[in-house]
Amino acid sequence: QVQLVESGGGLVQAGGSVRLSCAASGRTFSSCVMGWFRQAPGKEREFVSTISRSGLRTYYAESVKGRFGISRDNAKSTVYLQMNSLKPEDTAVYFCAAKLGYSDNSYYTRDATYDYWGQGTQVTVSS
Repeated sequence: QVQLVESGGGLVQAGGSVRLSCAASGRTFSSCVMGWFRQAPGKEREFVSTISRSGLRTYYAESVKGRFGISRDNAKSTVYLQMNSLKPEDTAVYFCAAKLGYSDNSYYTRDATYDYWGQGTQVTVSS
């Protein structure tokens, strides 16, 4: 079992930056592929970014590529999402998710793949 708790959301002006954190409980964090997803009002949840359990491989949605950065600290059982050059369309509830990985360099982009989810943190970008 993995429990995930996101933090770091809030209100930010367009062009600003926010760093989200997702702290995991349990001893299996280093074995988990981690992902970030988001859901805007009235829209389906969408993939944002993912990182392999080794941290060596990352992948981003086209809409955030070049602006967001995902990283992890296995010693702290925490995954981060650095969000720069924020736009109003980035406004959403952001969720982190975990999936036990079977290789050091796997990552996953489909939300149905993930086994564990946090409660989400709101990010609001004002224009």
